[in-house]
Amino acid sequence: MPQVTVLDDDPVAGVQLAALRDAATIPEHFRHHARRLGAILALRAVHDLPAVRSTVTTPLDTAPAIGPGRQIVAVPVLRAGLGLLGGLHDVLPTALVGMIGLERDQETHQARRYYFKVPPLDGAWVLVLEPMLATGGSASDAVAALDAEGAEQVTVLSVVATEQGVDRVLTDNPGVRIVTAAVDPGLDDNAYIVPGLGDFGDRLFGTPH
Repeated sequence: MPQVTVLDDDPVAGVQLAALRDAATIPEHFRHHARRLGAILALRAVHDLPAVRSTVTTPLDTAPAIGPGRQIVAVPVLRAGLGLLGGLHDVLPTALVGMIGLERDQETHQARRYYFKVPPLDGAWVLVLEPMLATGGSASDAVAALDAEGAEQVTVLSVVATEQGVDRVLTDNPGVRIVTAAVDPGLDDNAYIVPGLGDFGDRLFGTPH
């Protein structure tokens, strides 16, 4: 799998992304499309996951079965990352869940970690759910913390990224992978992605910006 995967040629992902970008999409529908896109991003992130084979008993006989050969751990970056978690669990129901709380300083635009709790990560494939990969600071901090816990593979799942954000994450964490629905041109003066989709967390939960 390439280090950076952009789903800009995937029409199914494109439908979800277009709805998320649309300023007219209300929170109820925003959550719906975020969940669907979370499933799509998760499936692309684990398409080369090592597998384990077994058997299952049907009403008539036994049949071969296949499943994940590594423990998958989803780690949403609070609070926006929660919007992708339901879709990930739709397609990867055995995934465990950790949480990272990162808050952006409005003056410096740098992330401050205020919460970190994850299950054992030794040998795990970890999917970091960070919908807006803007400057890359929050995602980079999250990846570094997870690497320190012994994760085998860390992949950042984002809805919209920038080249700046992607470069920051890859420079700080050479072994990480990124799966994103789109890479936008850049940031405005407040470090928001342009054209982006606004504040993902605010639109997800219906809170005023």
